[in-house]
Amino acid sequence: MGFWDLLTVRWSKILLLTQEHILLVFAAIIVAVCLGVALGIVITYYRPAARVALYICQILMTVPSLAMVGLLLPFFGIGFKTGVVALILYSLLPIVRNTYTGIEEINPAVLEAARGMGMQEATILRRIKLPLALPVIMAGIRTAVVMVVGIAAIASYVGAGGLGEFIFRGISQWNKQVVLLGAICISVLAIVFDFLFKYLENRFRAV
Repeated sequence: MGFWDLLTVRWSKILLLTQEHILLVFAAIIVAVCLGVALGIVITYYRPAARVALYICQILMTVPSLAMVGLLLPFFGIGFKTGVVALILYSLLPIVRNTYTGIEEINPAVLEAARGMGMQEATILRRIKLPLALPVIMAGIRTAVVMVVGIAAIASYVGAGGLGEFIFRGISQWNKQVVLLGAICISVLAIVFDFLFKYLENRFRAV
């Protein structure tokens, strides 16, 4: 069976696995954004902790993906939860780093002027720091999303679903067409997300 015939025959399966893949990515990114942005904000107030937090996030990024899901299996079991937790851990570095960098790069004179006007720190964070840092934060989120779309293929290895199922099934069956199908679908999905988040990033920079 040729590649295009395979694409036609398995179209419904492709749609199902694409939905699972997107759900996996968004579940991980939503949690990672909440944790990563919060941690990035906190370490701007406790700068000695910034090096430690960023170092830990870097270590998590260096752990091979198969090893990561293997380490998480005893705690979360086989299935969706293990895949999501692994993707959350991989997503943290670009989000935390960009949040920290975006806030740290704000002109100190702007912050001093806000404090001179009597603004409380919570108000400064909400009205000045986060809006000014938002384009940089969005760049970090964009990097995390595109990266996680690819890494999510490994989640299929522990039964979390997604397009990686085509890759692992093709390898087990020695079917390069099925492997190619999974790889192309994941690549297309990553490109689509990259364009979408690039558009959002540009919109925030234009504001």
